[in-house]
Amino acid sequence: MATFPDIEPSFSVKKQSEPITRTVVFGDGYEHRLGFGIPTHLNPRQYNLTWQNITEDQADTIEYFLNERALDKASFDYAPPKENFTKTGTYAQSSTTITITMTDHRLFAGDSLVVDFTSGTSADGTYIVSSINNANTFVLTAANADADGQNGNVSITKTGSSKFICPKWSKTIDLPTLASIDATFIEKFEP
Repeated sequence: MATFPDIEPSFSVKKQSEPITRTVVFGDGYEHRLGFGIPTHLNPRQYNLTWQNITEDQADTIEYFLNERALDKASFDYAPPKENFTKTGTYAQSSTTITITMTDHRLFAGDSLVVDFTSGTSADGTYIVSSINNANTFVLTAANADADGQNGNVSITKTGSSKFICPKWSKTIDLPTLASIDATFIEKFEP
């Protein structure tokens, strides 16, 4: 899987969401909305990105990368700006249930996290959020109960990295040595 070159876009970045839902309208006007698909894949993100006044070499690198993805029809890994974060909190493990308390965690069930248990013997690694209790507490499921009864401090990192395609982009040569690229990245849910 290809990873987009490490060239930061300019601000402002426009993020759009269009949740995938189906609506059933009954004769009496009652509506019922259903999420369509796997719960973690119901809200694909779309980003309108601009790299403004970058060097001609950087613009060529981006354009070459996007041309290659157009030819091989493959998605690529990309972490949009401001979508990554690291937070700290506390945890308690009972059997395989790990409850993490963290002020305003901003997570959803199904989010993937890198977890570092800074104290205790719970296993560091990548976990999927099992459920959300409230804005300050969420639950993970451990592979085994070896650390049953453990508690302590924890650090989590959520990456906004996902798979994207770029159906269109344009390049403007602003000056002989500087260029700008405008591109649309659409999130795709693939294995």
